[in-house]
Amino acid sequence: MRIARFTTGDDPRYALVQQEGDRTYLAVLTGDPLYMPVTPTGERIELGDGVRLLAPVIPRSKIVAVGRNYADHAKEMGNDVPTSPLLFLKPNTSVVGPDDPIVLPDFSQEVSYEAELAIVIGRLAKDVSPEAAPGYVLGCTVANDVTARDAQRTDGQWARAKGFDSSCPLGPWIDTDLNPEDVGVRSRVNGEVKQDGRTSDMIFDIPFLVSYISEAMTLLPGDVILTGTPAGVGLVDAGDRVECEVEGIGVLSNPVVRRV
Repeated sequence: MRIARFTTGDDPRYALVQQEGDRTYLAVLTGDPLYMPVTPTGERIELGDGVRLLAPVIPRSKIVAVGRNYADHAKEMGNDVPTSPLLFLKPNTSVVGPDDPIVLPDFSQEVSYEAELAIVIGRLAKDVSPEAAPGYVLGCTVANDVTARDAQRTDGQWARAKGFDSSCPLGPWIDTDLNPEDVGVRSRVNGEVKQDGRTSDMIFDIPFLVSYISEAMTLLPGDVILTGTPAGVGLVDAGDRVECEVEGIGVLSNPVVRRV
């Protein structure tokens, strides 16, 4: 199933995404499916005018991201392939949803896109084995790990470069049935393909990542893991539109703006 978070102008609600021909409907749920059984209210809303999709989850606790998890990306950035996962955190204030603007920060002139498969944790996970790890995953969504490259170079750590407001677009929904072992991960800027990789090329696969992270820190329901980006990253500027796509889930699209 696909779980969306949306608004029609009131408080955010959750829904199952249902496709009927060329029309998409939202079957509204009674509450947050992270903490309640998936129970439709009976209300159905066609996705279109008046319906705004939101980030499908706002992590209550944290976003754990994995750097240089594709060998070709590590190479293009001039780095060695890591021998163990390179982890960093992004705050939940970095999250925005579909069609929300990526706001270029005043402190950076080199902002880059990074299309990624994201994992949403479904239940508390601590010291789980790789074999058990899939049972702790609610589903998958699409992420853009937006990065201020100049700040990344100068700061010596990545909190500012990867944690600024709007640096973590997520969406359009969570897919609970996707097998993430070998799916395409792509990005486009203004319609031009920039990245085109596959999750099978990850250095560290998803069960290993969930296990490895859970050894260091407890993962809570709603926490998000960004699993790394394939080669082809590049810079964006105000006026651009970035599309990130994961095969089997959909497209996450965001405009790029600079506040004046």
